Amino acid sequence: MPGFRIRYGQPADLAALCEIETRSFAADRLSRRSLRRLIGRPSARLRVAVMEGAVVGYHLVLMRSGSTVARLYSIAVAATARGRGIGASLLADAERQARRAGAAVLRLEVRPDNAGAIRLYAQRGYRRIGTRHDYYADGSDAFRYQKALSRTRRAGPLLRGMIHG
Repeated sequence: MPGFRIRYGQPADLAALCEIETRSFAADRLSRRSLRRLIGRPSARLRVAVMEGAVVGYHLVLMRSGSTVARLYSIAVAATARGRGIGASLLADAERQARRAGAAVLRLEVRPDNAGAIRLYAQRGYRRIGTRHDYYADGSDAFRYQKALSRTRRAGPLLRGMIHG
């Protein structure tokens, strides 16, 4: 059994989320105000990984009404918690959240120099669909990836209980 669980983000998580943002991203960070606004918003799924009572990662999936395409807006794991499968579990949870919201596709952008994230996306079946030039605040491009979400595959009761418990 993993030493962490994934649950919906709460206002009490804001300080930890801001710390993860600051340490994970040099620029293009989500502000405390944005994070607060997104927690509990119907068009967003902000979920956090909790290990030993502390928030150690999160993902944010955004959905648009009437669309079958969801967007993985952000995903990050605290440096102290990396290498434990938390990122892969958060990504799998993001896919489940998007699928449950009616999405058939999950899309994302990633910096070309983020080799670890790109490797994870490729391992999970994402394919590169293009590049957005001058996407980030520092002028860096973004690679665009997407994955078709299976409608037939569901988490088993044990996995569902561990992740959502």
